[in-house]
Amino acid sequence: MNKLHTADYIVFFIYFIAVAAYGYYIYHKKKSASTDSKDFFLAEGSLTWWAIGASLIASNISAEHFIGMSGSGFALGLAISTYEWMAAATLIIVAVVFIPLYLKNKIYTMPQFLAKRYNDKVSTVMAVFWLLVYVFVNLTSIIYLGALAIASISTISFEWCIAGLSIFAVLVTLGGMKVIGYTDVVQVLVLILGGLVTTYLALDLLAERFGYGGDILKGLGVLRKEAPSHFHMIFDKSNPYYKDLPGLSVLIGGMWINNLAYWGCNQYITQRALGADLKTARNGILFAAFLKLLVPVIAVLPGIVMFVLHKNGMFHEEMQGVVEGVKKVKPDHAYPTLMNLLPPGLKGVAFAALTAAIVASLAGKANSISTIFSLDIYRKFFNKNASEQKLVSVGKYAVIISMFIAAVVAPALRSLDQAYQFIQEYVGFISPGVLAIFLMGFFWKRTTAGAALTGALLTIPISTVLKFLPVWTGGAFPDYPFLDRMSITFVLLIIVMIIISLTKPRPEGEPPIVIDRSLFRVTPGFIVASVIICGILAALYTVFW
Repeated sequence: MNKLHTADYIVFFIYFIAVAAYGYYIYHKKKSASTDSKDFFLAEGSLTWWAIGASLIASNISAEHFIGMSGSGFALGLAISTYEWMAAATLIIVAVVFIPLYLKNKIYTMPQFLAKRYNDKVSTVMAVFWLLVYVFVNLTSIIYLGALAIASISTISFEWCIAGLSIFAVLVTLGGMKVIGYTDVVQVLVLILGGLVTTYLALDLLAERFGYGGDILKGLGVLRKEAPSHFHMIFDKSNPYYKDLPGLSVLIGGMWINNLAYWGCNQYITQRALGADLKTARNGILFAAFLKLLVPVIAVLPGIVMFVLHKNGMFHEEMQGVVEGVKKVKPDHAYPTLMNLLPPGLKGVAFAALTAAIVASLAGKANSISTIFSLDIYRKFFNKNASEQKLVSVGKYAVIISMFIAAVVAPALRSLDQAYQFIQEYVGFISPGVLAIFLMGFFWKRTTAGAALTGALLTIPISTVLKFLPVWTGGAFPDYPFLDRMSITFVLLIIVMIIISLTKPRPEGEPPIVIDRSLFRVTPGFIVASVIICGILAALYTVFW
């Protein structure tokens, strides 16, 4: 079953050639006589709202969604969708509050904001943190999950899948943000089309299995009947997966910290909007929020379908995997198993969709790695007088080296059970500190550089202590879910930063960050669209509470 047919390869190569040709066209059409760093890293002023929105989603959606989120859908159910649906609400806040502040102060990288608001020490510490997380968590996990999926549906070995994905992503990234931004539009169309096709056929198979003749609406009914525990958004403490999604914390606690840090203070996300004007950036972010509502349909539902099919005696062998030396059901096998059921041609569409998601996300993250390294590390510490062309050249080398490192490390993740939860938890070690530093820097003038540096240095130690203290104390200390640990860490850091700032106040004078309240005004159209999104979210959480 794990074999691509000729029709699948034809579909995939059409996709590959289309992306390559379009990227080449964009590169030459919009190429300036001499590419400078802002043009390469930000595509300054050239991305439209729909390109920004599509690029945001393409950079965000990757193998951890198709493979990891489907795996969590198999294990946890629809509740894992809260990452996507809460992100839609978060994007509205980012568009109203964060982006205007960045654009007003001409911020191009997140470390640049920290250097301007605090000092170079804070900026450098966080730049190093971001680079480490982007390379060893983000790039590595995406390459691993992508290679796992492609190897599962084809005859290509896991190692060659890693090599192929890495090379493809490097080629896209080296074209700069213009090429990434506009090819992401194609990538998003392919991944949504392929994802919807896969979901449709999964529900069709389920309906057939239960005697409803391929009626997908009846298939949805079967899901609710056969897996009622998989259709609750808010878990109580008796749920075995409460530690992954701890009750109301997904609405009022750590989920907000996770999302605001990711969407508002994250280089490879905000980078798409930083080169545009405010109206274009806001419209692009709002478009991304609408697309976010669709993600659970293509990423979570297939996992729940596989849970019901597995529960009813199907695919027991396919869902087996080795975890810590023991053979057991491995949720992350859900989506690859489902893809193997697709007929020739359609399997190629799903294959192209998965590859599009992986490559687009890798390219976005690699471009941000090169941006931070070139502008915030290399220019600051190695060559302060570097020319624009030199910065672009260094950025391209950073892309190649970071992708190579991630490809080498990726096979070490084979022992993971649910990779999506691994990503969320370990990125969450620095998210509380990042958000605390940014919010305090935005909205409290008295926050000092010493307070911010302390917050940056304490975020990982506090998160680590909260995670391992229950083990070290033999259970005497509460074992908090990781979203609750993020909330606790965030509150502790805010308290520490306030105390330090009050103990040793900053020198008198105007803060370097300009805040113009008129920037927070939005158009009536933006308000209407935001109300629609929030209304949809309220309805979803009410129905699936």
